[in-house]
Amino acid sequence: MSGNGENNPFKIAQQQINDCADILKLNQGTREVLLNPMREFHVSFPVRMDDGTTRVFQGFRVQYNDAKGPTKGGIRFHPDETIDTVRALSAWMTWKCAMLDLPLGGGKGGVICNPKELSPHELERVSRGYIRAIAPFIGPETDIPAPDVYTNPQVMAWMVDEYSSIVGRNQFGVITGKPLPLGGSSGRGDATARGGMYTLREAAKVVGLDLSKATVAIQGYGNAGSYAASLAESMFQSKIVAVCDSRGAVSRKDGISPSKVAEHKQNTSTVLNLEGAENMTPDELLTMDVDVLVLAALENSITERNADQIKAKIIVELANGPTTPEADEILYKKGIHVIPDFLCNAGGVTVSYFEMVQNFYMFYWEEEEIHERLDKRMTRAYHQVIQTSEKLKINMRKAAYAVSVGRVVEAMKLRGWV
Repeated sequence: MSGNGENNPFKIAQQQINDCADILKLNQGTREVLLNPMREFHVSFPVRMDDGTTRVFQGFRVQYNDAKGPTKGGIRFHPDETIDTVRALSAWMTWKCAMLDLPLGGGKGGVICNPKELSPHELERVSRGYIRAIAPFIGPETDIPAPDVYTNPQVMAWMVDEYSSIVGRNQFGVITGKPLPLGGSSGRGDATARGGMYTLREAAKVVGLDLSKATVAIQGYGNAGSYAASLAESMFQSKIVAVCDSRGAVSRKDGISPSKVAEHKQNTSTVLNLEGAENMTPDELLTMDVDVLVLAALENSITERNADQIKAKIIVELANGPTTPEADEILYKKGIHVIPDFLCNAGGVTVSYFEMVQNFYMFYWEEEEIHERLDKRMTRAYHQVIQTSEKLKINMRKAAYAVSVGRVVEAMKLRGWV
């Protein structure tokens, strides 16, 4: 999550925008608008800790571009959170919403804290304190946050309650990823992974891979990674042969049961030492000889350093920014099919958008309908990107940028911004 140095995520995001601007032949003024966030807020807020002391926490909220509609994006609680990470993620959210043709722009937020070191009461006070600090700048028609790394539906519930108290009325539509009784949407829990699996299904057709005989390795075993494991097994009968988390990795040639990993991780807080599996390093997992590699951890997992050793046929990017631009070129030359992050993991924001629509309607859809709508949008988006990739003879990430940035630029032109 470094905020400086060669893998600064915002520098990477800007490099990707510049590459795309070259493909789309954009003028300098349009480029400048795309390269910079429209608004960003840096906040400090006090929190009373359980021992009676007061700690001041730092937080951010970036609203990158709202040409297509209100900004939308998650809130991360992470000890290494930086403004550059939040800027990069808000830019990627802009392209992600445009990728799925949602009437939304991109935003992102974060608080520098370690939730693992906070008691439930302290976590609640941090959640409420952050919302109090950014409340003037968010709202159902302005900027709609959601869960992200180390935040969850309970955190969203506290935040929506705090915001509702501030404005003096129930305002469930200010935040998505809420618990169902507070206006959450069916199908939100596994939406990111499920959307990724729909794109994997389409990619497998393109590369001629039979998913029922495919081997899968999963880097990162949080929300997206664990759902990806169980969905790959239940939807396609694929064999999960390796998984990892922040503590280490395990592999088993005959396959790993996602439910057994979940049970083991709940009991031990790690996937390591899973019965019947061999321990290995996360770096070893990335270079395994598998058909499908799912990246569901943090940024910069595949770089120039290890890209040449990747053996998977398809890379499923459920994480944000897991592959650097240099690595992209190496993978493309090797013929590895990458489903780029802001296409692959857009299922989460798409179902968040469905949640917003349902909140405005005050009418809620069945889970089956959510899945159908999500499948339709993800499949359409995937085919728009693969067609652009083949037509312009560029890699999938550049093609995804060409599609989504083109849509944002069109909105900016229609509004008379550029």
